[in-house]
Parts: sequence; structure tokens; C-alpha cells
Amino acid sequence: MEVDWWAILALIVMLVGLAGVFLPVVPGVALIWLAAVGYAVADGFTHVGPLTLALLTLLGLLGVTAELWMSSLGGKAGGASWWSLLTGFLLGLLGLVFFSLPGAVIGTVLGVLGMEAWRREGDWREAVKASGGWLAGWLLSIVVQFLISLAMIAIFLWRVL
Repeated sequence: MEVDWWAILALIVMLVGLAGVFLPVVPGVALIWLAAVGYAVADGFTHVGPLTLALLTLLGLLGVTAELWMSSLGGKAGGASWWSLLTGFLLGLLGLVFFSLPGAVIGTVLGVLGMEAWRREGDWREAVKASGGWLAGWLLSIVVQFLISLAMIAIFLWRVL
């Protein structure tokens, strides 16, 4: 039996991507997708064909964007306005630029909290509820990204093996 070195390399890259779901410096789901595409090209689309790549692409898009839409849904569920979410997004970008991922999370939470406190005329209880909703959505997005990553790797292994 011949060893498929391209599959082994792709799987190693995918495992790094899986760790990237939790590590801010590694592009998680996107890396898993790129490894699958790279393997498909190297293998001449023999094991991972266009239909499988389409499925992996759909899952990849869901996973890559999960942080954005799940945190927004969490914020909306907590009562945040779109203005608060936009303010949080902008402060999160500033936090990311100046302080990395922790700065992005803190900036976003503070942005939602501050805008909601201002919008609700000092009702800090509702402001905390809204920013907590965003944070809960963001944390849940990590779980979703992890599950999508596992599904993508499982589909890849199913097609290759």
C-alpha cells in the first residue's frame, strides 16, 4: 500500500487549522478549507471532487463568518441595537489593531456596553445584558467553528480514505 504524502500533509495542516479555532494567530476554518483545496488540486480531484469541495466551501463560509453573525445575534438577543453593535465592531477593530485579539473582544464589549448605556440613558443593567449577549454569541461561535472544523476534517478523511 502506497502512502499518500499529500493527504498526510493536508491532514497536518488541517489539525493546525483546528487548533487555530482557539488560537488567534492561526486562521482556523480557512486553513482547513485551503488544505482540502490544495489536496484536491495535488490529487487531480480524484478523491476530493467538485461536489465535496462545494460542500467544504459552504461549511467553510459558515465557519469563517460564524464569529460575526453569532456575536451579532447574541447581542440582538441581549437587546443591543444595531448602532451599539456597529460601535462595538468599530471599537473592536481598534482594539484588534492596538492590542490583538483580547483587545478586539474587550473593545467590542465596551463599545456595545457604552453605546447601550448612552442609548438607554444610563440603564446599566440593560447595557450589561446587551453586551453580555454579544459575548455569549461570540463564545458560542467558537464552539460552532470547532464543530464545523471537525465536520470538514471528517468529510475530508471520508473522501480520502
